[in-house]
Amino acid sequence: MAQKKSVEPNIVDLGNSMLKEAGLDYKLEQESLNNEIDKALNEYASKNGGSGGNRPDAKLLLDDINQDRYPVLIVYKGYKNRLEKLNKDGQVDNTNSKNEPNYKNINSYAVNGAVHYANAILHYTSYTNVIAIGMTGFKNDLGELEHKIAVYYVSKSNYGIGQKVGDYPDLSFLNSRNFDQFIKKVKELNLTPEEIEELRAQREKEINTSLVRLNNDIYQNEKGLAENDRVYLVAATIIATLGVPGKVSPLEKSDLHSLTEINNRDGDILMRKIEAFLNEKKLPQSKRDLIIRTLKNTLMTDNINRPVNGESQLKRVFSKIVDDLGIYYKIGLTTDFTGKLFNEMYSWLGFTQDKLNDVVLTPSYVAKLLVKLARVDRNSYVWDFATGSAGLLVAAMNEMLDDAQNNISSPEELSIKSAQIKAEQLLGLEVLSNIYMLAVLNMIMMGDGSSNILNGDSLAFDGKYGYGKEGQDFPATAFVLNPPYSAEGNGMIFVQKALSMMKTGYAAVIVQNSAGSGKAADINKKILQHSSLLASIKMPLDLFIGKSSVQTNIYVFRVGEAHHKDEVVKFIDFSNDGYTRTNRKKASNNLKDTDNAIGRYQEVADLVRFGKSKLNFLMEEKYYEGTIDPNNGADWNQSAPIDTVPKLDDFKKTVADYLAWEVANLLKHSGQEDDSLGK
Repeated sequence: MAQKKSVEPNIVDLGNSMLKEAGLDYKLEQESLNNEIDKALNEYASKNGGSGGNRPDAKLLLDDINQDRYPVLIVYKGYKNRLEKLNKDGQVDNTNSKNEPNYKNINSYAVNGAVHYANAILHYTSYTNVIAIGMTGFKNDLGELEHKIAVYYVSKSNYGIGQKVGDYPDLSFLNSRNFDQFIKKVKELNLTPEEIEELRAQREKEINTSLVRLNNDIYQNEKGLAENDRVYLVAATIIATLGVPGKVSPLEKSDLHSLTEINNRDGDILMRKIEAFLNEKKLPQSKRDLIIRTLKNTLMTDNINRPVNGESQLKRVFSKIVDDLGIYYKIGLTTDFTGKLFNEMYSWLGFTQDKLNDVVLTPSYVAKLLVKLARVDRNSYVWDFATGSAGLLVAAMNEMLDDAQNNISSPEELSIKSAQIKAEQLLGLEVLSNIYMLAVLNMIMMGDGSSNILNGDSLAFDGKYGYGKEGQDFPATAFVLNPPYSAEGNGMIFVQKALSMMKTGYAAVIVQNSAGSGKAADINKKILQHSSLLASIKMPLDLFIGKSSVQTNIYVFRVGEAHHKDEVVKFIDFSNDGYTRTNRKKASNNLKDTDNAIGRYQEVADLVRFGKSKLNFLMEEKYYEGTIDPNNGADWNQSAPIDTVPKLDDFKKTVADYLAWEVANLLKHSGQEDDSLGK
């Protein structure tokens, strides 16, 4: 049966007449709305996956009563079932199974196309809230035109995925009389914590895909760039394109002209923007100098600034980074973004004996578990003695900010507390300067919590603030750590150091489990003189697949209280954490939740805090309460004892199974005899 003819011209005419009737100043596909939005739509990938150029059918800018400005993008279609294509979770289905844009849906469905364009606005402009409208229709059997309109809110707050505002009979909600009421409805849209987590996880999968694509592109096509150069180019691009509202405008691709004149090369322009950004962020001078000095070594080289066919390598790489990653840091993902970036960048390198091979970053879901186990809340003071790219501190900061938001109703008080959390309640130490710079960048992106990320040796640390409160002791109440396992005692030396400097609180550390079975016995005995072991959690063997294959355990401590020999320790076998991992370079997603992983991680946190009553997903034999000898130090990796004494119930079951088998056998033979008699 032939497909019915599209009635898109009729829908276009109807939709535009609604806009006229509402008295709205709208622009058609080829008309200019404003320079910023026009450039964004041109830059963004077209609906068909090309290099840009396709545009919404209609667009306008509307102000609400507070003078907040909202871009409105409208896409028309002319078939009955082409309004919106949603995935199984009810979200606009604009990505495929490989976490890449699904251009078939984007091109075919009105809402999907509008949401796609809305993401262009989030990606390339300063606007953070966009209204996306899809409208389609058909002619019924009487030849009458019928139509449908769906409206979505696409924002930083929903990570650009979009939330449905509703279905509307016409576009009158956009007129000046109704728009404020409409925006009020938009602001009342709420996402549950579970929905937020799902959206965040979805975007994180896309980040991984984009990072693989970007790094593959740079690795294969941009010659002459060393491994550190690639990382520094990404860091420099992110800093230069973040901007500071009202103070420092974000650097755009068009600002780089690939000139050869002194002080106006692309590297000069990029460095000026970075310096302006760092000045506005009020970073301490020594930290600012380190970042500038490090980035200059890459950005100011002759090769990277020399134009070839009118374009420098620096501009070309800058453009690739903005195109592939821009949206993820523009929409404010509260994730260990640079940790993912770092892992992906270095996954392409062939390190063998290099010191960096000992740097294994903590997966974000493990970081969250460590933070929960360390009982972090809005009043915690958290430190990390091997901070890497600051993934654990980012997780702690997010937990603290969430707790503050849930418990402080005054906006002014909440603002003050949030600033205090970022500036005073987090401290991280990283000895490797290139990784340290990533940690600073990560915390800047996550909300300026960079004041006390320090470049130094943890084992020589005096426990004092580095900036802001110089000379004062950092009053740590929570310690989180994933140490380099090559350090003394598999890294337990860092635990001994940190816990000895704390008066009270909790600690959660993930280390190679041989630390608990003899490798760090002497250090462990010293730790137990001032802190109690609360739990030992055996983690999956493939937790760090592709980076390391060591067996790890998480150890949880109560600080400031020596371990008593009768103290109950919770031993948890968490080998099955609900995730299935692979290590395929071309795979779109090497981590899949196949067995209630999120629930399992929460269960482990609850088991450590509240005990056996919280058993749900884990089998009973995976949870064991026992004791350790404080003078041993090598008995931290216990499992539930296996009872080899037969029970009466075991005997009854065996006899019952045997009798059932015997009866079945007798019946079978009896049936065969009956058959032969019948013949």
